[in-house]
Amino acid sequence: MSVLAAIAVLAILIVVHELGHFGAARLQGIRVNKFSIGFGPVLAKYDGKETEYALRAFPLGGYVGFPDDDPDSDIPLDDPDLLRNRPVLDRAIVISAGVIANLIFAYFLLVGQSMTVGIQDVNFQPGVLVPEILSEVESPAQKAGLQSGDVILSIENLTLPTAEEAIDILRDRIQDSPNQSLEFTIQRDQEIFNLPITPDMGDNGKGKIGVMLAPNGEFTRRKPDNIIEAFSFGAKQFERYTKLTIQGFGQLITNFQENANQVAGPVAIVAVGAELAKSDLGNLFQFGALISINLAVINILPLPALDGGQLAFLLVEGISGKPLPNKLQEGIMQTGLVLLLGLGIFLILRDTLNLALLK
Repeated sequence: MSVLAAIAVLAILIVVHELGHFGAARLQGIRVNKFSIGFGPVLAKYDGKETEYALRAFPLGGYVGFPDDDPDSDIPLDDPDLLRNRPVLDRAIVISAGVIANLIFAYFLLVGQSMTVGIQDVNFQPGVLVPEILSEVESPAQKAGLQSGDVILSIENLTLPTAEEAIDILRDRIQDSPNQSLEFTIQRDQEIFNLPITPDMGDNGKGKIGVMLAPNGEFTRRKPDNIIEAFSFGAKQFERYTKLTIQGFGQLITNFQENANQVAGPVAIVAVGAELAKSDLGNLFQFGALISINLAVINILPLPALDGGQLAFLLVEGISGKPLPNKLQEGIMQTGLVLLLGLGIFLILRDTLNLALLK
């Protein structure tokens, strides 16, 4: 049931994204002839008055189709309701509407979480928790004897605050000190002792010791006192998750080699969602919001086959006063689509193999 719940969340997010495009087109009177969830062979379809609604075999996304791209369409090429005959702004609204829909949906998921399962609060304790030692061969943390469950109270006589910012302070100090011995004050159960650790230098020139870090404290839930507080909580969490997502993509782009193994495909995402749902079904709100924000950020990147790539074409047209040749646009988009599908299939195979090995 938890796996089905996670799959359902992903399917809903795809539908929301495509409904954003579809709704923005229809509200402007632009013709739409296809609404598809997934790619590849059709599993089921319904022919509406103007639009074909289809469910396809490969659930790696979806698309909204326009008569402009259909060589069999009998609509005159000069029809003012064709997408390509609309001003640049109208087309930009349609293309960006999927991203906007995902962001709005993520916000209301977080509001819904606060109103149903409650707001997650942290009763912070001193220091930073080490929930896991990463499985690196001979990592500095392993060499020094650091263990999962340890709490780092201070580094180089700098006491870490009783707050969420403690993680940033600790991470910055480690990253700024590659190949330099640092004195850590560790709490293990009731014992407190000092432990010298020398961070390795990563490929980006920053120090690392091979651990995961987490806030040290108790997690509790409480429901908001009123609807205003619920919307306020949603806004704060939405801002936080969006900022973290953008920072994550920034690190991936600037240091791809070191962070590439953190890129997850549909299988791994479903696995994470299923684990979250097992522990607490209410976690699906947070899971859905995070994935929805990630979908929005990914789609706005100026890459072929993504919404950001089409917006880049419109930007060129807006500046130059004329669009790029159709054949050039189609070639770029088709190449991007093949690469995107190839990446999706690779991630599915890799993540499935990893899950099988773990089991």
